[in-house]
Amino acid sequence: MDFDDTPEEAAFRAEARAWLDAHAIPKGHPDDFSDGLWSTAYDEDTYIERCRQWQRTLFEGGWAGITWPKEYGGRGLKPIHQVIFNQEQSRYGVSNGAFMISIGMAGPTILAHGTEEQKQRFLVPMLRGDELWCQLFSEPGAGSDLANLSTRAVRDGDGWVVTGQKLWTSSPERATWGMLLARTDPDVPKHKGISYFLLDMRSPGIEVRPLRQMTGEAHFSEVFLDGVRVPDENLLGAPGDGWRIAQTTLAAERGSIGGGRNMTPEMLIRHARRHGVANHPVVRQRIADAHIRFEVLRFLGYRMQTALSQGRTPGNEASIMKLAFARYMKALTETAIEVGGPHGMLASEEVGDEGIWVRRFLHAPSLRIAGGSDQVQANILGERALGLPPEPRPDKDVPYRELARGVR
Repeated sequence: MDFDDTPEEAAFRAEARAWLDAHAIPKGHPDDFSDGLWSTAYDEDTYIERCRQWQRTLFEGGWAGITWPKEYGGRGLKPIHQVIFNQEQSRYGVSNGAFMISIGMAGPTILAHGTEEQKQRFLVPMLRGDELWCQLFSEPGAGSDLANLSTRAVRDGDGWVVTGQKLWTSSPERATWGMLLARTDPDVPKHKGISYFLLDMRSPGIEVRPLRQMTGEAHFSEVFLDGVRVPDENLLGAPGDGWRIAQTTLAAERGSIGGGRNMTPEMLIRHARRHGVANHPVVRQRIADAHIRFEVLRFLGYRMQTALSQGRTPGNEASIMKLAFARYMKALTETAIEVGGPHGMLASEEVGDEGIWVRRFLHAPSLRIAGGSDQVQANILGERALGLPPEPRPDKDVPYRELARGVR
């Protein structure tokens, strides 16, 4: 593992830092929006607009899509350069987190599997911040077992007609486009009959119903698709190739989730000091545990960074980091709530930081589900990293139509 920049990487870091010094909001500035929706200073629409403005600044300055080819608005550099820029940007009071799904997930998938026409149509508007994307994967009967999805896409002339329901979709009412998985062939095993579509969210037949979470927010929604038409030009890849293509999206999602570093043990220490329990032996043990978990995440990040610096594609690091981050956030926020005592039951703005800890605590369980549950990540690591016998899958080779919950 290499902790140091090469001379070329150090020069790039200095260039990035100089540009950010000239264009980014300093950390702690009254206009700092780096905390995203965890801050109570603005709502989701305001946060998205702030992210959009910053994304346009990045694009105009030549810092958007650092690894993307120049013909699609990027700089054509290596993944390690994007890692370095992200590290430097985290020191400032800015964020483009609203575009994580767009640029972090949809972009790499279209780059890897799209036609030239699709790349020309979607990538530059995405980098410029013109269009927001959402993910239409999960369903009421297809969460961890995503391949069990039942949303149907039926061929109709020069396009497809889609009918079904999606669940846990982030901000679909604000999105211009969606990444949609739908079943196009129920007569083959479930993993083989899925296709990947790029869905115009303004299409007739789409209904969005917000889902109120236990945080009190409605960031997620369920999406109903009733005879929605999708032109053939918006099919990504070949019919039936959706499961393979979706792995690109899911790997990017896991890496994004696992890369979170905005909740640190130092924040927990300050929280404990405010409540006068920082020297309590049990609290000290819990703080030490949080510190160890955070350091493990940091070194896992170095491991991925080393692979990128050496031109290697990281292996199972995304699943490892996603799993470790979900467990870290669970332990961290549980400790914070216990430290807060009676205040830990409150989530109002009047109690300041207490409210943020409560929101984080209530949000933490979703991290163990989003992007593939803890159990799914454990299976991936057991089978692909450790070479353990695969999980029994009796329905793997059964045509989807014949499955108990399949299409009739």
